[in-house]
Amino acid sequence: MLKVVSNTTPIISLFKLSQLELLKELYSEILIPTAVFQELEAGKNKKYYQDVSKIDWIKIIEIKGKQAIKNFIDLDLGEAEAIVLASEIDADLIILDEKLGRFYAKHADLKVTGTIGVLVKAKSDGLITELKPLLHELTKKDVWIDEKFIIEILNQVGE
Repeated sequence: MLKVVSNTTPIISLFKLSQLELLKELYSEILIPTAVFQELEAGKNKKYYQDVSKIDWIKIIEIKGKQAIKNFIDLDLGEAEAIVLASEIDADLIILDEKLGRFYAKHADLKVTGTIGVLVKAKSDGLITELKPLLHELTKKDVWIDEKFIIEILNQVGE
């Protein structure tokens, strides 16, 4: 089984699309550090909120290297812990959307994807039929995606 770590934003984006199950279908299990769980819990008042501690295929893991967080002072705690956790467990993949977090993850020799990468994979695996409506729904639900990037991705998947 692949070891896949996720940061907060991709989970929230998939909540907003009612597509969280894609993570289970693509990767079987998702690992999140405690800080990501706490960030998700901070959104309890949002209408898309789900308690991930009650989802059996999402595992909340305490990182061992608390000191390593200090190497990522310009990242939020969830991102920093996600990168540390992915490094500690030698993850096969980390799901991060934020540009700076992706930069750090790549420099830690981690394989990185993001929410859109997950959706592209879901389409190529036949789990979703169209990407365009999901991308537009994300932008309507306050997820910023560059319009040129949307066009590029849609061309890539033949939409």
